[in-house]
Amino acid sequence: MRHSLRQQACGTRTHVRDGSALIVVLILIVMLALAAYTFSETMIVENESSEFALRQAKARASAESGIEYAAVVLGQEEDPEQPLMLYHDPGQFAGVLVEDSEVAQARSRFSFVAPLNSDESGTRVRAGLIDESAKLNLNAIVAFDLDEETTAQMLMNVPGMTEEIADAILDWIDEDDEVRSYGAESSEYESLQPPYTARNGPLESLDELLLVRGVTPQLLYGEDANRNGLLDPNEDDGDASLPSDNADGLLDPGWMGYFTVHSRESNLRADGSEKIDVNQDLLSDLYDQIAEELGADEAQFITAYRIYGATNVEPLDDASSDRPTTGNADFDEDLRELAGGVARAASGGGGVVTRGGLDLTQGTQLEIDSLFELIDAEVEAEIDGTKTTLNSPWSSGSDLTESLNTLFDALTTTTATSIDGRINVNEARREVLLGIPDMTENMADTIVATQLISSDGSPMADTLLRRSTPGWLLIEGLADITTMRKLDRYVTAGGDVFRLQVLGHSDGRGPIVRIEAVIDRVEFPPRVVSRRDLTPLGPGYRTEWLVPGEGAATGSGSP
Repeated sequence: MRHSLRQQACGTRTHVRDGSALIVVLILIVMLALAAYTFSETMIVENESSEFALRQAKARASAESGIEYAAVVLGQEEDPEQPLMLYHDPGQFAGVLVEDSEVAQARSRFSFVAPLNSDESGTRVRAGLIDESAKLNLNAIVAFDLDEETTAQMLMNVPGMTEEIADAILDWIDEDDEVRSYGAESSEYESLQPPYTARNGPLESLDELLLVRGVTPQLLYGEDANRNGLLDPNEDDGDASLPSDNADGLLDPGWMGYFTVHSRESNLRADGSEKIDVNQDLLSDLYDQIAEELGADEAQFITAYRIYGATNVEPLDDASSDRPTTGNADFDEDLRELAGGVARAASGGGGVVTRGGLDLTQGTQLEIDSLFELIDAEVEAEIDGTKTTLNSPWSSGSDLTESLNTLFDALTTTTATSIDGRINVNEARREVLLGIPDMTENMADTIVATQLISSDGSPMADTLLRRSTPGWLLIEGLADITTMRKLDRYVTAGGDVFRLQVLGHSDGRGPIVRIEAVIDRVEFPPRVVSRRDLTPLGPGYRTEWLVPGEGAATGSGSP
């Protein structure tokens, strides 16, 4: 019996050990399954992360390709009769294919998106580039050499601007340490902690304005926190979320939308060759160059204008402001006589030199400050010894569109190869236009009311062609000849420095990379002046806007 009990006990222990082993095995299986599941999940996440990183890298590469693409487009030789559609052209700037694929998310593209300045509600964008000449160049306005009040007035129409801030900005930029009426110079900034001095020179970027007394981030950057040119919900809810805004249903772009430090334009022909300087000293060369380019009548009239002036064109009050002077009027006159003598000697010694019946040895009496002086002008000249009235070949009573295009492409009033700071009247905001001396509210309102994009979202090539020179203001009756002569030094119809926001993206849902760049095409090849990664500010746009056929042409809606 004792033996039987011993056997039962051993059997019981054996069954217990068998049950424990089963539990251990089950635990091991569960742990292995959990490890396998965790490993599988980790691998899936890693795969998705790798795929997302790859797609983001492709989006970034596409955006970088867009910058190079824009530089190539801007480097093309322009045909004056068929200008590039840079303002809005979905076929050229929306959804440009970089890499094709049957899978939408693997199809790489880049697109250019720009705000529509005429849409204050901030609900529409366009496919194109931003002409920096549509803004007021703070670095150039001092060079206009206007009086203190007029210079400050150019800034005063910008929202949030005050007399104190305007003078402080101008004091920061000008070369002297003299404090303007409401301004601030280094003496004030050196008392701050930490102290610093005023630049007294050109701004390197608009961000530098934050060092100027009175300028705040709210004034400079406005409500457009993600820099997409659209009024997003968080930009129209007051103080409920950042940024702080006034919830008025309108987008405040900040001063970034009104000011620039980059704008300039080429003063060369469309093919890159030099224009004819109508103010050159050698009248024989002037006549010969114009005769070859435009014709004998045009050469005779312009040369006679230089010699005799026009009987019906009054000189502008500041007509001589850009001319060099010694400060002594008599000495200036002696120098001009000396220059005339040198010119006459170079033209043919002491004998009489004639062109078109004009005696060129008598020298010039004046310089032409604006090509608009030539329109409708009358010159009393002596032709072959007989007093004759010469009427301008260019009349405001005729269709000037084609002739002005030719005139502005061939002639210039300065030898400078580029001109800084003139404002593109085709694209400028109303507040910028109102700052231009002699610009009226009626003119500014009419200009901004003009649509450069048709109702179906397509570019208006014919309108842009008609407005390829600021002369369209005269042709369409917005300004008379006298006003155009005054406006000419401040306005243009297009610049050669462009800001662009390029997006690298796919056709499906996925990462969007945004890069802002500034390209200067005054010199060849075009040069990338600056670039900034806007990707951390968010995608900014829906992918369907950027894909051809899915809203890219109109760009309407909200993100």
